Amino acid sequence: MTTTECGPTPYAVLPDDSIFIDQQTLKLQEAPEMVPTGEMPRSVLVAVERGLVDKAAPGTRVTVLAIASLFTTSGGNGSSGGAGNKRSRDAGGGVKTAYLRVVGMEKESSTADSARFSPAEEEAFRQLSRRSDIYDILYRSIAPSISGSYTVDIKKAILCLLFGGSRKCLPDGMKLRGDINVLLLGDPSTAKSQFLKFATRVAPVGVYTSGKGSSAAGLTASVVKDARGEFYLEGGAMVLADGGIVAIDEFDKMRPTDRVAIHEAMEQQTISVAKAGITTVLNSRSSVLAAANPVFGRYDDLKSASENIDLMSTILSRFDLIFLVRDVRDEDRDRMICRHVMGVHIGNSGGQGGIGGAGGGLGAFGGTGVADGNGEDDFMAAGMLGGNNLQQAAKSSSGGNNNTPAAIAENAMRVATTGVGELDIPTMKKYIQYAKAKCASRLSEEAGDILASSYVKIRDDVRKRVMEVSVTIFFLPCFLS
Repeated sequence: MTTTECGPTPYAVLPDDSIFIDQQTLKLQEAPEMVPTGEMPRSVLVAVERGLVDKAAPGTRVTVLAIASLFTTSGGNGSSGGAGNKRSRDAGGGVKTAYLRVVGMEKESSTADSARFSPAEEEAFRQLSRRSDIYDILYRSIAPSISGSYTVDIKKAILCLLFGGSRKCLPDGMKLRGDINVLLLGDPSTAKSQFLKFATRVAPVGVYTSGKGSSAAGLTASVVKDARGEFYLEGGAMVLADGGIVAIDEFDKMRPTDRVAIHEAMEQQTISVAKAGITTVLNSRSSVLAAANPVFGRYDDLKSASENIDLMSTILSRFDLIFLVRDVRDEDRDRMICRHVMGVHIGNSGGQGGIGGAGGGLGAFGGTGVADGNGEDDFMAAGMLGGNNLQQAAKSSSGGNNNTPAAIAENAMRVATTGVGELDIPTMKKYIQYAKAKCASRLSEEAGDILASSYVKIRDDVRKRVMEVSVTIFFLPCFLS
């Protein structure tokens, strides 16, 4: 019998005599922190069978052992046929597409589980953790090219956001998040976006997005219909950043409906999906670092804080720390900023003059040096311009092979021994992973008392302001009469 008589597919499936097994098609995507800037994340189709089906939810980081294989699709799009369609119905017009047939899969509960530390790195990190001024060293290493007295508390808050806390599970099953959410709200040109960019670079898992170009589905999860008519679930930015941070710039430009969609993710750290017959709950154990501008573009001193902030109280209550970043016009402060900015550019261009040295490049902007007796501004300017910070920032921004274990251990040991300078980005990222893998933060009784008294004081101040406004409105008609 010839092929012409039998056709291209002479075999038929007998369902009653067949043995069926579970099979699932997944899309394995490159980790967000591994994607080069300006490129799309690469992905490959993955086929799992039997006990590996439904083992990994969207957004789960996995390590797979697979066999590279090919399957034939009738169309030009390789993903339209699915990994289960191994043979095309049209033998003459097939397209070969690569996929991975998984034989083993291991889930990673966090990025700290996949991190590996050399003995030299562990010794350097332990020496660094024993220093009494470790907190100052760490917050000094947050965005060293950004200077100013207003940045001290912001850097400390970002530091706490990067390290995170301990997730609590109560006896009744209720879970309390251990990550904090931070909102930077203020005038333009105050380095808010730079803080967000730096945080995503130094975090073990960081996803940066803009509020204007983000939707609710892009931040949480979406249900997509493929060419075969089947629905599948795709995780958004907050799902992919599970165990890390999500930086949302232009937070005030988001549509109100999109902001409402992330309420559950910010407080409960889960995302519930009930669409197209798919009902599931995805993990979103990530911190949110957002930046926004006031409703009038710049902060208006003649209006109250609530009138300057165009955000609902329901979303503001999800943020643990809110900073009002203001651009104060002061001559001494402006001169300090000019000296620092010029020092950054001179340092990055390779010049030696002006970075706290003998060059006169910074002196042209007024003053004989950094220390002019202005208290905290002098301390910040001296710390940022007079030390090795700009040289370190120029060295890290110019490239170099700083990601090797030897370079990371050398940088950490140098800072741990001398206490001078700051940790570069690869060392900071590795130290954060080490702290999350080896340490679990606990709240002391003294810190609990301070937080409780501060909370009661804030609530009492709000109550007094409400009473004062009520009394003023009540007596105003009497005064006019």
